[in-house]
Amino acid sequence: MSATPQKNRASRRVLAAAAGLATVGALVAAMPAGAQERGHGKDHGHHAPDRTVDVQLLSFNDLHGNLEPPAGSAGMVNETQADGTTKAIPAGGVEYLASSLRTARKGHPYSITAAGGDMVGASPLLSGLFHDEPTIEALNKINLDVTTVGNHEFDEGATELARLQNGGCHPVEGCYEKGKKFKGADFPYLAANVTSEKTGKPILKPYTVWKKNGVKIGFIGVTLEGTPNIVTANGVKGLKFHDEIETVNKYAKELDRQGVKSIVALIHEGGLPASTSYDYDCDSPAAGDGISGPITDIAKGISPKVDALVTGHTHQAYVCTIPDPAGNPRLVTSASSFGKLYTDTTLTYDRRTNDIVRTAVKGSGTSKSSKHQQHPAPANPVSTNHIVNRDQAPATDMTALIARWNTLAAPIANRPQGFISADINGRGSTAPEKPLGNLIADAQLEGLAPADKGGAVVAFMNPGGIRADLVYKASGSEGDGVVTYGESFTVQPFTNMMNVLDLTGAQLVSALQQQVSGSNEASPKILQVSKGLTYTLDMTKSGAARVVTDTILLNGEAIDPAKTYRVAMNEFLAGGGDGFAALGQGTNKLVGASDLDLFNAYLAAHSTAAAPMAPPATDRITVVQ
Repeated sequence: MSATPQKNRASRRVLAAAAGLATVGALVAAMPAGAQERGHGKDHGHHAPDRTVDVQLLSFNDLHGNLEPPAGSAGMVNETQADGTTKAIPAGGVEYLASSLRTARKGHPYSITAAGGDMVGASPLLSGLFHDEPTIEALNKINLDVTTVGNHEFDEGATELARLQNGGCHPVEGCYEKGKKFKGADFPYLAANVTSEKTGKPILKPYTVWKKNGVKIGFIGVTLEGTPNIVTANGVKGLKFHDEIETVNKYAKELDRQGVKSIVALIHEGGLPASTSYDYDCDSPAAGDGISGPITDIAKGISPKVDALVTGHTHQAYVCTIPDPAGNPRLVTSASSFGKLYTDTTLTYDRRTNDIVRTAVKGSGTSKSSKHQQHPAPANPVSTNHIVNRDQAPATDMTALIARWNTLAAPIANRPQGFISADINGRGSTAPEKPLGNLIADAQLEGLAPADKGGAVVAFMNPGGIRADLVYKASGSEGDGVVTYGESFTVQPFTNMMNVLDLTGAQLVSALQQQVSGSNEASPKILQVSKGLTYTLDMTKSGAARVVTDTILLNGEAIDPAKTYRVAMNEFLAGGGDGFAALGQGTNKLVGASDLDLFNAYLAAHSTAAAPMAPPATDRITVVQ
């Protein structure tokens, strides 16, 4: 999802090695464009050449380096029960994802595992501290066949992405384990719609072809065209991001000319189902009726040559049927995030046409989306989301991998930073104003208010940059209520540098209006604000009018449009990220400490074991629905 990236995580964070990323001109040996045969033998035998063969497509998305089971609400999946109630089920963790996928593959001679992007980036400390090498290693062991890039694959720039693909130790921090060189990804990262400004060519392969016993399935990978709006300028330097529909259609035509008639698009862009339950039927009352968001228009524009769309980015769960431009049913799937679900899709491959059988749908339902709901199933394809339950046996090789990297991370990860008396929700809060958002904004204001630190009078935090909750229950042996460095890092993994800037009152008001207008009108991005700033948000209105301007007060006084205010924000917002052009107009910039350092300093200053910090009140933004 939209989130604050940053330029160079661990060098700022732990080892204090100052380093900038090389420009895209130094991109190392990106693989040549074109198809390359993929196909793991895995545990499959030979299959007789019948007229049709069932190909299993297993898929997931938005792992974000969550090797250990995510804590708190981030590790829950909502399931609708037979009586209509909803139950939250603990899910995720790569030990269980590996077990789920390996179990699912049994009895399927033709099985492909694909991913919808954001495998890395905004990762918890166990992966993020090591520039996500542990996650790539885990995905290799899982036998991932292919993934598209997502926006977070660009958090550290194209050169670092190429290193994740091709291997080699980190250019600044070197190799993390003595005698071991990082090998890179065994699977191709696809980037069909990301081109180099210098060459005009995709920076990584645009597509790949999986082959086995004459069965050929092409995969095209794209990220959302708007990636530059949600990644720091350094992360996308030297790159161009192109229209998703045009790009997929271009390469579908190319694959078709090569005789590859079965095509799956991996698209790091998604939709919003009407329910948060993973087993919600988004094809009721008719195909695709229960889903909205960018993917719906993309799906309607992608060539009928493409047989299925594996999507991501919105961290939602859905198995929908959105008709293609020819009016034929076509699956569009997403498996939540953090490895909590996987999608199992059966693609019936016709050896005579070399294409996937896609037939008209009977009845109103188009997928068996729940063990509780049985709908008339389409002839083909059929797809279901499955929970990655934590009550199954964990994969022992993943347990060993996690233990190995945890040993390296422990001296840093386990350091206590502060104490809390209850969960402080950030990612897990669906409200516009989040308790953890207030805490983070207050920490930024306090750290940057002194005259020599910038003289800030207010601080803004983008909601997408809050990646988790602060959870009261102990994650290890530290004890309940103790916030460790690893836990605070999981909340703010980008280690963005803080900026203090001059903004006029008029620009400050414009920034608040941009939360709910322009590119953010359909899906508002409500800034988290520091104490002292209050206003009313009237969601019964539309666009900028939703911000009731005469209610905006700073420390009890109305904002003066002509006055200059010193405003604290992270470098992502200061660059106009997330559609906040007004924040990008700031002047007299002072660069302060990192957001994580300020957060940890605030926890240390305001909490002790005897007097832990309570969740802050959420009384700064009054919302009228």
